[in-house]
Amino acid sequence: MDKTFRAFAPHQVLLLPPSLDDWLPEGHLARFVADLVDEVLDLSPVLADYTDKRGYPPYDPRLMLRLLIYGYTTGVRSSRAIERKCTDDVAFRFLAADQAPDFRSISRFRRRHLDALADLFTQSLHLAQKLRMVKMGRVALDGTKLQANASKHKAMSYGRLVDKEERIEAETAALETQAQALLADAQATDEAEDQMFGTDGKDTDLPAELDRREKRLAKLQAARAQIEAEAAAKARRHAQDKERRRQERGGISDEQAVTDAGDKAAAKARPKPKAQANFTDPESRIMKNSDGAYIQAYNAQAVVDEKHQVITAADVTTNPSDALNYTTMLDQSAANTGRHPKQALVDAGYCSEANLNAAMDRQLVCGTDTFMATGRLAHDEQVPPAPRGRIPANATLKERMARKLRTKPGKAAYSRRKAIVEPVFGQIMTCHNGRQLLLRGEDGARGEWRLLAACHNLRKIFRHAGTAGLATVVG
Repeated sequence: MDKTFRAFAPHQVLLLPPSLDDWLPEGHLARFVADLVDEVLDLSPVLADYTDKRGYPPYDPRLMLRLLIYGYTTGVRSSRAIERKCTDDVAFRFLAADQAPDFRSISRFRRRHLDALADLFTQSLHLAQKLRMVKMGRVALDGTKLQANASKHKAMSYGRLVDKEERIEAETAALETQAQALLADAQATDEAEDQMFGTDGKDTDLPAELDRREKRLAKLQAARAQIEAEAAAKARRHAQDKERRRQERGGISDEQAVTDAGDKAAAKARPKPKAQANFTDPESRIMKNSDGAYIQAYNAQAVVDEKHQVITAADVTTNPSDALNYTTMLDQSAANTGRHPKQALVDAGYCSEANLNAAMDRQLVCGTDTFMATGRLAHDEQVPPAPRGRIPANATLKERMARKLRTKPGKAAYSRRKAIVEPVFGQIMTCHNGRQLLLRGEDGARGEWRLLAACHNLRKIFRHAGTAGLATVVG
């Protein structure tokens, strides 16, 4: 064969060890993550947790942070998937310096340092501010439902819980009677005893079926207690708020009366028959997502700045309604950035009498002009123009807000809401594979959502500045 090919010797032994720096091209995201962890991020909250000098040396926290940040940024979030990538993927091998932590080490590190990992969100926001990527002129607030690490089929309503609990209690009592009879017969001969309990068994052991039902009964009772406690807490809050409003109208203040009203309402509270609890993740709730399907989920909230779609506030709640998060999320955004936005855009899910009042107060105190939709429009429905003339003196806050959104400035401002916040949720769901949470419990969900928000901000910083921009900030 006359054709000459380039040299190819797959079994050639390398005379010198390969350089990790040659594995990736310049400007690669993995290089950005490596520089970020090594030179920019404050790792003291993670390092402070390592105080015991005994035991086998753990993996370097910088290595683990590199893997988690790059994994969450590229949509590889499972600890087992990260372990595989450390062998199969060049970028992961570069970040791990050719080491391969097992999935248990990765999972334990994430759970152990969840608060510190969630704090990366604040650090990413401050880094974006240093790079002048956050303007706080106009922000958009919205929520999205994240699938919990639990199936909705593992949930049970309060009515079914009571029925199931009574049925299992009756079955358990019948099994206990049967077990006692079997135990009495088993004591007659050693052979019968061995047949019932095994050669190493004791006459105090319970049959497996009875043991299984008792464990099931304990789970049902715990779920029932959780639903009853939540109903009592909700009734207490409602009664206390009602009593405080009554006292404000009368010009009096009696905290003992407020406490007594709350205790009385809590004692009388009874859960609704359809109130549910999940056995896998009791803190998650069944919620309706944007597709109209009911899923076991958490309600993830985010405030997004318009200039570069940087997330300025992120949180998770167990309440399906967005209305309770208007004030808390804008306050968190102001605390994180040190500034209140000039405009805040929120959809109809946040519209309530309390939030309309809060929006009016916020404009007077903080200078934030809120544009809040008062209702949903049908597909292709256009917002009607604002009526001419003065606003009626008896117009409600909702009518005033609806009129405000019909003006030309109101239309122009509110039309930007979807373009600001909706792409952020789409990018987290697709680029970061963030549609479903991996950690259970409200604290775990909140920490993971903030880690996802941090990685979203870091990806924006990478697109905007890259390694050169980081060097400028560090310098």
